[in-house]
Amino acid sequence: MSEPEALTLAEAGAVRTVWQQLDLPGLVDVHTHFMPKSVMDKVWAYFDSVGPMVGREWPITYRADETRRVEVLRDFGVRAFTSMIYPHKAEMATWLNSWAADFAAHTPECLHTATFYPEPSAPDYVVAAIESGAKIFKSHIQVGNYSPVDPLLDGVWAAISDAEVPVVIHCGSGPAPGEFTGPQPIGDLLRAFPRLPLIIAHMGMPEYDDFLDLAATYENVHLDTTMAFTDFAEEDAPFPVNSRQKLRDLGDRILWGSDFPNIPYTYTSALDAVIRLDLGDDWVRGVLHNNAARLFDIA
Repeated sequence: MSEPEALTLAEAGAVRTVWQQLDLPGLVDVHTHFMPKSVMDKVWAYFDSVGPMVGREWPITYRADETRRVEVLRDFGVRAFTSMIYPHKAEMATWLNSWAADFAAHTPECLHTATFYPEPSAPDYVVAAIESGAKIFKSHIQVGNYSPVDPLLDGVWAAISDAEVPVVIHCGSGPAPGEFTGPQPIGDLLRAFPRLPLIIAHMGMPEYDDFLDLAATYENVHLDTTMAFTDFAEEDAPFPVNSRQKLRDLGDRILWGSDFPNIPYTYTSALDAVIRLDLGDDWVRGVLHNNAARLFDIA
């Protein structure tokens, strides 16, 4: 057994202790990345180069082949996870969706994930993905560099809203602002599609309050904890202490997300960051499992 494998195996016990002590059947992680190897290699190369969106050292803690990464999540007791995929250009989403559908078909714990890009064909392939069983979509405003209210996406949002399939959307301005990031475009989107089931990635970092307020206004808006509250994120984008009451009030709309495997710290430390918010065991149970289990109808 290699040293990284031994360390991960040791960590599995610590992760399992967290959810076992809460009397949970495991974890549901709505923000994990599995994608074609050629794409994942490029993502890792970007982090390795300290790309302009990152601006700091970003070691990939769980760098391993796909099979091993699935095993790690199983060892951790993650009952359901996602294969967050996202295109950075036109005519890429259909290929990614095909790959993700096959991955989910061979990985029982994976929620069938799909994605899209503002292009004329988008409504058709989004409807096709929904009809083939997609349970969650990923939209990356920052990487895709597109407006969420691009008219080419009107049919996409309409289909997703009608089907009530959640969309994890990276729309906050962290780690670096983009032309279309921030709460205003998402506010415009929700005014046009008020029933849209959005999951704001990274708690909307760093515009936490604005996105929490949107969730308070629109009942189908959730937020995932991905990277938020960790020591790594707190250095540049600290969560406002005075906003913890908003977290408590929206406890049924906060979902556990890790960004596995592309995190520069351990899975355990991210769990600890959520727990040390000290919002109570019931709140933590909802975040780590129950809220997502209800949203995705996980028995």
